[in-house]
Amino acid sequence: MSPREYDESDVRVRPGRRGSRPRSKRRPDHADAAEAMVIAVDRGRWTCALGGDAARPPVVAMRARELGRTPVVVGDRVRLVGDLSGTVDTLARIVRVEERRTVLRRTADDTDPYERVVVANAEQLVIVTAVADPQPRTGFVDRCLVAAYAGGLAPILCLTKADLGDPEVFAAQYRDLDLPVLVTRRDREPTALAEVLGGRVSALVGHSGVGKSTLVNRLVPDAERAVGTVSAVGKGRHTTTAAIALPLPEELGGGWVVDTPGIRSFGLAHVTPDDVPAAFDDLADAIEDCPRGCGHLGPPADPECALDALVEEGRLRPARLAALRRVLVALR
Repeated sequence: MSPREYDESDVRVRPGRRGSRPRSKRRPDHADAAEAMVIAVDRGRWTCALGGDAARPPVVAMRARELGRTPVVVGDRVRLVGDLSGTVDTLARIVRVEERRTVLRRTADDTDPYERVVVANAEQLVIVTAVADPQPRTGFVDRCLVAAYAGGLAPILCLTKADLGDPEVFAAQYRDLDLPVLVTRRDREPTALAEVLGGRVSALVGHSGVGKSTLVNRLVPDAERAVGTVSAVGKGRHTTTAAIALPLPEELGGGWVVDTPGIRSFGLAHVTPDDVPAAFDDLADAIEDCPRGCGHLGPPADPECALDALVEEGRLRPARLAALRRVLVALR
């Protein structure tokens, strides 16, 4: 008997089995992707303002598969493709996250290695604290200052409820840091604060009860409507558990104010002692002469700190160094 001749019909192919052809790693470059700013995050959906323009309908987007688990937070500048009409039940895709210029981070506590990005690309950090009811705490303000310096944000101290006490008693502790201090009252409009925020992206942080929500409602007259619009688009309900960016009125020059949830703790596990003085142009070069591991606290902990030499040379005010070191204590 002659040997059997086989053809392709004799080869058994398993249904659903992947072929041997390698999957291509080429991805589209999305050169025509539209620029947008993330203004809210809700359960795997990101609400974005096209071109950072609050006048255009907000667009809801999902994260593209090729981004993997790339974190996307409020304030991020992203690139979108897909349906950008902003109509109900439409969904775009985030295909790229631009490099962040600034970032506000915190950890749950000082031992937690996991960083939580609160806001990206904010130019200013407004630290809101009340003069009374509740009483102001330097510890929280100091920690927020450290986070601002480390993240590249310009800090501003906003003292609320000045009608209940003298704000200068608390503000005097920060004058030597050249920190802008603004004062508001419940019976007056926050005009000075509005002028500082106009045309810029600013984040507000503060404990619950200090009057942060009151400020937001006065700065953004239609804040409740804006929050409702974003929530409806994102299929979620805005609460104080998530940050949200709200547009400032055009008469103030536009801009955005990012309302963050009330923070109980501000961990700084991600910050090093060098991050704080490095934020000041006149101190960044000086600390390069400090010994390795210097905490910049001065004697007896850091007897060879180069910042003391600046004081001796008359290039740094003793009061300013003392204020800076009080902030650095927050890292200890």
